[in-house]
Amino acid sequence: MWPLIFRDRYEEGYGVSYKGIDFAEDNGFSLIIALDCGIKAIEKVAYAKEKGIDFIICDHHRPDAILPMATAVLDPKREDCNYPYKELCGCGVGFKLVQALGTKRGEGINDLVLYLDLVATAIGADIVPITGENRILAYYGLQVINQNPRAGFKAIIQQLKKSTLTITDVVFIIAPRINAAGRMEHGQHAVNLLTETDISKATKFALEIEKFNSERKGLDQEITQEAILQIQRNREEDRFTSVVFQEDWHKGVIGIVASRLTETYYRPTLVFTKSGDKLAASARSVKGFDVYNALESCSECIEQFGGHKYAAGLTLLEEQYEAFKEQFEKVVKDTIDPTLLTPEIQVDTLIELKDITPKLMRILKQFAPFSPGNMAPVFMAENLVDTGYVRTVGQDGTHLKVSVTQEDSYKIEGIGFGLGDKISKVTSRKPFNAVFSIDENEWQGTISLQLKIRDIQ
Repeated sequence: MWPLIFRDRYEEGYGVSYKGIDFAEDNGFSLIIALDCGIKAIEKVAYAKEKGIDFIICDHHRPDAILPMATAVLDPKREDCNYPYKELCGCGVGFKLVQALGTKRGEGINDLVLYLDLVATAIGADIVPITGENRILAYYGLQVINQNPRAGFKAIIQQLKKSTLTITDVVFIIAPRINAAGRMEHGQHAVNLLTETDISKATKFALEIEKFNSERKGLDQEITQEAILQIQRNREEDRFTSVVFQEDWHKGVIGIVASRLTETYYRPTLVFTKSGDKLAASARSVKGFDVYNALESCSECIEQFGGHKYAAGLTLLEEQYEAFKEQFEKVVKDTIDPTLLTPEIQVDTLIELKDITPKLMRILKQFAPFSPGNMAPVFMAENLVDTGYVRTVGQDGTHLKVSVTQEDSYKIEGIGFGLGDKISKVTSRKPFNAVFSIDENEWQGTISLQLKIRDIQ
């Protein structure tokens, strides 16, 4: 059994670290497999080579022109890579390595099915397109999660009131809890949960991680509000970008905060915090704009960066912060299509409420799992009327709960996350239009159809 050592993101940073390589040398390891990182770790891989330690890199981030001198560099984004599917997440690349090793030992895909729950979770958490091979891996990984979950997943699922998890549940329920361990304390807690085979011990680990997740939520909300106040105070709402910095913001949640700010202002966004003697940031982008390319155009101000089209990370010297902020604003302003700064919802088709039936839901499920590249169908219904049960729910009335009808016939309930401020558009039996996807709501063992409302007009 190979040792599974989870790095500390606060002591070692993101990706391959000198400290990790020194740990490998001190403990007599001769091989490091880097998962979801390493494609730019040229100096660090060379440092390991000097110590007689080999590297296998399993990454899916964009490489530079020069690759690390590793024993193997597996990355479908390499220009010379002829692997037919380019959208594997980092864990997916690692799974292909495991599959190749299994083939050498005479194992088939059935011998590897037990790992697909982890692959499906990574696919969902990394928000990669669920097309091609990702779709197949996610589909069968969800089957493992629902039919034969490992003890760690079972311990999390037991806390939920759902009998069957979708990829959306994986993204919003399982993945945040696993991530919370590394964000708030140490990733080894998540490793312990996912490798534990005793359900009683796994339950204990799951309760620990639930505590970390609650702490993460509190910090996430607190820092998001501080960042919004910073943007408003500096009157930056009219800029093409949102770039904020506070040295005591928790490094583990700045990526989540960047996503929240992108949702609020719909601008390419960076959230910075102090990390040692440098500043570290998480970047998020709007649909259609490549934030990685924008960062590349600011590379003279940056120490190190990497990532994807819509999400990236970087470090820079504190004295470079203001110069970088203005350069990033200029690059985005000069290159972005202004229409991308206005969020839009693409509607697939109009629908009558009476046509939303269990049969339709069974058909829609055949298209699942849904995620980027294969999004759930979006419908619009016109002239809806509240039946008198509209209310806001959740903390501070953030969400909107409705029960609607159309021409006083078919009645169906709906939930609009983050739409609590639109309650006035629904009350007093005023007709309105709604854009939504169709979802199943499970409550006390009963499953019913509901509208997952995206917007109200």
